[in-house]
Amino acid sequence: MSQQLINLSSDLKRLQDDGYDIEIRSNYLLVKNVPYVNSERAVNFGTLVSSLCLAGNVTAKPDTHVALFSGEHPCNKDGSKMVKIAHQSVTKVLDRDFEVHHSFSSKPANGYKDYYDKMTTYSAIISGPAQAIKPDVTARTFPVIESAGAEAVFHYVDTASSRADINVVSRKLESLKIGIVGLGGTGSYVLDLVAKTCVKEIRIFDGDKFLQHNAFRSPGAPSLDDLRKVPLKVDHFKDIYSKMHRNIVSHGCFIDDTRLDLLQGLNFVFVCVDSGVTKRIIFDKLEELGIPFVDVGMGVQMADESLFGILRVTSSTPQQRDHVRTKKRVSFAEDVGHNDYVRNIQIADLNALNASLAVIKWKKVFGYYQDLDKEHHCTYTIDGNMLLNEDRP
Repeated sequence: MSQQLINLSSDLKRLQDDGYDIEIRSNYLLVKNVPYVNSERAVNFGTLVSSLCLAGNVTAKPDTHVALFSGEHPCNKDGSKMVKIAHQSVTKVLDRDFEVHHSFSSKPANGYKDYYDKMTTYSAIISGPAQAIKPDVTARTFPVIESAGAEAVFHYVDTASSRADINVVSRKLESLKIGIVGLGGTGSYVLDLVAKTCVKEIRIFDGDKFLQHNAFRSPGAPSLDDLRKVPLKVDHFKDIYSKMHRNIVSHGCFIDDTRLDLLQGLNFVFVCVDSGVTKRIIFDKLEELGIPFVDVGMGVQMADESLFGILRVTSSTPQQRDHVRTKKRVSFAEDVGHNDYVRNIQIADLNALNASLAVIKWKKVFGYYQDLDKEHHCTYTIDGNMLLNEDRP
C-alpha cells in the first residue's frame, strides 16, 4: 500500500525519485536520514514527519504547515537552538517503536502546495547548518527500495523508469514471456538487457558450460573461483540476474526437435545460436506457434592486423516472415563443426552492440520504441560505421 500511494501521488513520487528516504507509516509521511546539528555542534541524522491528507488513494494539499521531528532539537552551526521554526518539544508515540520529540512551524503565505514542497522546505532549513559543517551530508541518500508483493518481478523498485516518467511505456512489456536461445557472447548481453525490463518471465536455453574464454565476451566479471566451478551457462547467468529479476527460468539444454515444447507460451524469442540446422528447427516451430522472434549473427575477420565485419539482426513477425528464406537473410547451412566455431571471432563490444540492436527491435515490435520504418533486417558494418535497414512490409 505504501509504495502504491507513492506511485500514484506525484509529490511523493518526486520525493522518492529525488533520492529522499521516505516511508508511509500509519498515515504519516516520514523522511528519514535528514542531517542536522545538535547542541554540541555534532552532525546527526533524524526523521522529518508530516501527517498525510489523502483524497482516496492519492495525496491532497497538506492540511497543516506543522512538521514533526524524531531526534534532538536541530541547532544552528554554532550549537544554538534553531528558534525560527521551534514550536513544541513533547515526546509523542506515533506508531509502535516510533516516536517524535519536536514539532516545527514554518508557514508560507499560501501554505504548502504539496508534500514535496513541505518536506523539502523543512529538510533544507534543518540540513543547512549541517551542510555548513559537512558539505557532503544530504537528506538525498537514494536508498534501495524493495518491491512489495510476491507478484513483483523485481526484487527492488525500478526507480529508473519512475525517475524518467516512462512507467506507462515500460509496462507495455510487463505481460510478456521472453525466450533467449543461446547464452554465448550476444545471448548473454541480450539477457543483461532483458533482465532490466519488467517482463513476466525470461526463459534461457543453453547446454554449454561457462568457460574461461566466455568471461571475455559476456557481461560481468567472474572470479577465478567462479570459473573453477565450471557451471552451465544458464546456471551462471541465472545466479547473477536472479538477484534483480525474480522470474528467470533456466533450461540447461540445447533446443532440438525433441525439446521444441519448451518454446510453448512465449511471446517473443531471441535466437542467438550459430547452428544453421538448429535455427531452421526453431524458426519452423516459432512460425507454427505464431511467435515473433529475432535472429542475430556476426561475421568478423582479420586483415592487415585489424578486424572488419558485419553484425546482423533479422526479425520475423506474423506480419512478415518470407524475407528470412526468400532473401536468404539467415543461413541454414549444415553445422560447420566445432573447430570452425572456435575460430569464430567474437568481441565483447560487438556482441553487446548486436544484442542492443536485437533488444531495440524487440521493444519496437511491442510499441516501446516508435517504429515507423518497421524494418525486419538490419546490418551494421564496422568499416564506415554503416547501419543499413531493409525488408520493410
